[in-house]
Amino acid sequence: MKIHRIISKFLAASALLVSGALFAQVPDQSTPPDVLIKMVVTEVMAMVKADPDIQKGNIPKVVDLVEKKIVPYTDMRRTTEMAMGPNWKKATPEQQTQLTSEFKNLLIRTYSGALSQLRDQTVQFKALRAAPDDKEVVVKTVVLGRGDPVPLDYRLEKTATGWKVYDMNIMGVWLVEAYRNQFSNQISQNGIEGLVKFLQDRNKQLATAKPAN
Repeated sequence: MKIHRIISKFLAASALLVSGALFAQVPDQSTPPDVLIKMVVTEVMAMVKADPDIQKGNIPKVVDLVEKKIVPYTDMRRTTEMAMGPNWKKATPEQQTQLTSEFKNLLIRTYSGALSQLRDQTVQFKALRAAPDDKEVVVKTVVLGRGDPVPLDYRLEKTATGWKVYDMNIMGVWLVEAYRNQFSNQISQNGIEGLVKFLQDRNKQLATAKPAN
């Protein structure tokens, strides 16, 4: 399966999550990881369903939504570091900052197509199996729709500012792993700067792409 197909499935599935409960409060440092996922998903779903422009794939609106409602609860630096593997330490601090920024933008841009596909899917949350002092957990969910159920799990870490998502798993494949080979190939062929340029070029393509709807 090609990398873009894998990522499309990751993002489409994550964007199609619907929580049955409504939460008025905003997540904070004390919010449990499973509750955090429900709260964020519920708010994003409500905003998408209330905005026809987002459903049509309006990229600026999608970027704004993801930046404000999803990014604050992610650790993109760790996600990028894991996707880079051993090559992360070969990058300069400036390159690490560039790579994190471009990778984040790539995932945000890719979300535009997935968010526009929101319809009547629902989500089933599995019981969280974790000890009170655990610093990393996996929140397991299953997306239910017209097709077969799709397992979608979130890997989170406990930080000084609360729980953060840094990886996702759909049908047995982790997001970080899906990108690692592609990143490694780019670096072996063109170096760290080559990977930076690859991500920049891909983001430019997505920024100028027309909505699918």
